[in-house]
Amino acid sequence: MAELLTAAQMRTIEQTAIRSGVVTGLELMERAGAGVVEAIVEQWPELGEGAHKAVVMCGPGNNGGDGYVVARLLKERGWQVDAVQYGDPEALPPDARANYDRWGEIGVHKPLNERSFGTVQSPPDLVIDALFGTGLTREIDGDAAFLLSNLETLRDEFGVKCVAVDIPSGVCSDSGKALGAFPQVDLTVSFHAEKLGHNLDRADIHSARVVVKDIGLDHAERVSQRAGHVWKVEPPEWPVLAKPGVAHKYDFGHALVLSGRAGQTGAARLAARAALRVGAGLVTLGVPPGALAEVAAQLTAVMMTPVADDDALKELLWDTRMNVLCLGPGLGQGGDARALVEAALELRRSIVLDADGLTLFRDDPKSLFSLLHDKCVLTPHGGEFARLFPDLAAKLKAEPTKGPAYSKVDATRAAAKRAGCTVLFKGPDTVIAGPDGRCAIHSSLYDRSAPWLATAGAGDVLAGFVTGLMARGLEPMLAAETAAWLHVECALQFGPGLIAEDLPDALPGVLRSLKP
Repeated sequence: MAELLTAAQMRTIEQTAIRSGVVTGLELMERAGAGVVEAIVEQWPELGEGAHKAVVMCGPGNNGGDGYVVARLLKERGWQVDAVQYGDPEALPPDARANYDRWGEIGVHKPLNERSFGTVQSPPDLVIDALFGTGLTREIDGDAAFLLSNLETLRDEFGVKCVAVDIPSGVCSDSGKALGAFPQVDLTVSFHAEKLGHNLDRADIHSARVVVKDIGLDHAERVSQRAGHVWKVEPPEWPVLAKPGVAHKYDFGHALVLSGRAGQTGAARLAARAALRVGAGLVTLGVPPGALAEVAAQLTAVMMTPVADDDALKELLWDTRMNVLCLGPGLGQGGDARALVEAALELRRSIVLDADGLTLFRDDPKSLFSLLHDKCVLTPHGGEFARLFPDLAAKLKAEPTKGPAYSKVDATRAAAKRAGCTVLFKGPDTVIAGPDGRCAIHSSLYDRSAPWLATAGAGDVLAGFVTGLMARGLEPMLAAETAAWLHVECALQFGPGLIAEDLPDALPGVLRSLKP
């Protein structure tokens, strides 16, 4: 399980290691600088040979100290290096000041200004952003803002390679949001663990790639057992998805997906097929009588039963083998649809609530929250989230002026606590939180970017994956995490041209790739 850290958590880990005497601050800074150089050579092997030209922008804190280590190590490789200082060097923290002085023994101290990047005739090969890192709590202005904004021109017009130390300056490391000006870099080098901001908002706009370098901190001091822990969703372990050699279909649950009226059954059919593909033993589609013929023409392995109203649903659910319900995809917006959702919630069966099942309560979310329980999963996209949690959505949408900014993690955690159930807040930065404060991020950014998932019906398939996994016995949080990973992996394996119907059919190939 990969942990994602806030800036404060990372500082705690570093300070704990330093206070314990395991390592000094100067040693950590030296390891960080060496890690940046190692990452540069790994990313661009051609820079590992011969002399090149670099500009290292060093800031007023320890991130600047890391920059001076990078500058010194590159110079020792024979590079022509300019280390430029932003702010008063007399105010540098002790370790950063020590590396500032050490640079002065082999190089020239220069102030950061509009001439720092050289001339059009002689641009650098590489620019290192070691200005602010994870500790930034305010908007950037002045010369620093001007130069950060101009890095894009250097990259696009002159082919200059740009690297950020920790996180691109101007980006809040807890939320991924921009605090004023920020650069667009080719590579970000983080230390010990990724930060929340590397995986939230549109972090891939700020940096094309993120790598993590080990700087020798004691892994026993990780914050995973402390309040506020967030983890990164990783590929599920095969035992979570495998089926034993001797089993009965009812051993893997029976999912019920409710459909809307004729002409609106497609979303529910997508969810039902997805639930069956992901391994539910049986899946039944509950259909209004007027839509039976339409649905029957489309189904084979998925079963079908008429559900005329909430009384019919209650009668059907006397069969307790139906252990999970999926409510919302194509369900409709009428009072009869709301009655179905309320009836199901009152029975306290495990439920995945998506799409119309959420929007039905847009004018009265408190009524929904009063019915929810810890066996439910809500799967809103941004618009649905805003309708149920308008105050949280407003805070999330607000442009930050200082850090740490309100993040999608903050909003999802607050929503899960308010709703009393698991919330899967969809997006390229999908955040999943439980009512107990547990939280995970599935980031489909960088090499896991799958923009073709922005297609009608993809969310219905995701709801079906969650439903099928819960039918198989996975608890809501694990079912939501596993479904999010499988959903994106199916899209990646299928590739461009994807439509929602392709996702369940891509799943067998994904499962085969996970099998040991």
